[in-house]
Amino acid sequence: MMSLQGQKMKAKEMSTIGSFEGFQPVSLKQEGDVQLSETDPLSKEDGDSGKDPVPRQISRQSSVTKSTLFPNPYHQPYISRKYFATRPGAIQTAVEDLKGHIAETSGETIQGFWLLTEIDHWNNEKEKVLLLTDKMLLICKYDFIMLSCVQTQKVPLSAVCRICLGKFTFPGMSLDKRPGEGLRIYWGSPEEQSLMSRWNPWSTEVPYATFTEHPMKYTNENFIEICKLTGFVSKLVPAIQNAHKNSTGPGRRIELMVLTQPILIETYMGLISSIGNRNKLGYSLARGSIGF
Repeated sequence: MMSLQGQKMKAKEMSTIGSFEGFQPVSLKQEGDVQLSETDPLSKEDGDSGKDPVPRQISRQSSVTKSTLFPNPYHQPYISRKYFATRPGAIQTAVEDLKGHIAETSGETIQGFWLLTEIDHWNNEKEKVLLLTDKMLLICKYDFIMLSCVQTQKVPLSAVCRICLGKFTFPGMSLDKRPGEGLRIYWGSPEEQSLMSRWNPWSTEVPYATFTEHPMKYTNENFIEICKLTGFVSKLVPAIQNAHKNSTGPGRRIELMVLTQPILIETYMGLISSIGNRNKLGYSLARGSIGF
């Protein structure tokens, strides 16, 4: 058996382990118990117990990013690029194609071109390119995806008898609506329009055409110029007046009337136009995985 003196020495060695130089007792805490704040007071054990606790300041890195709101949503490139007409070179290609067509068929000089939205007699929106010459107004449906002309309508300027500028209106019992203003060009009397063509949404025998400004008119300065109705009217009215003066046909000495009055669209339910206009089916538009 170990002697009494040996047992005392072993107990002395074990007691010195807890106070060994370089080791200090540490109190452990759960991670969830530690909560730091911007003003976490120091404990009284770390400072003088007779003084007020000094708040601990945690430094934060200042933000280097800036957020800016655009004044007009159409200035955002990812929205305007959905319209193929706004893509680089699309308008220029369309105008060159149509200039070549006019040179081959009539040989007239182009006075100007515009990108507008046509509103048919069923309130459907259709993207159109308009070209003005000395004798006619060319209304073109242009496919900006395939860069090809789909349909053209030639309106002799000498046949235009009336131009109306004003807000859009509908019959009293109509459920259809359209805000904003537009322009309507008459080259015949609406009373002479047949009942069949009036109720046919695909009829091309309507004696007038209605236009409003293209939704991408604020994309850039060039589009502001070619998408505004005021610029189109300022060139159209003098061209029609000159065409009337130079007209040699019998009974063509008519005077152009330019009126400011509401533009009536005779639709009542508007279900088809509501679906089509909401989804922009009349425009060459990027539609993701769904083709145009």
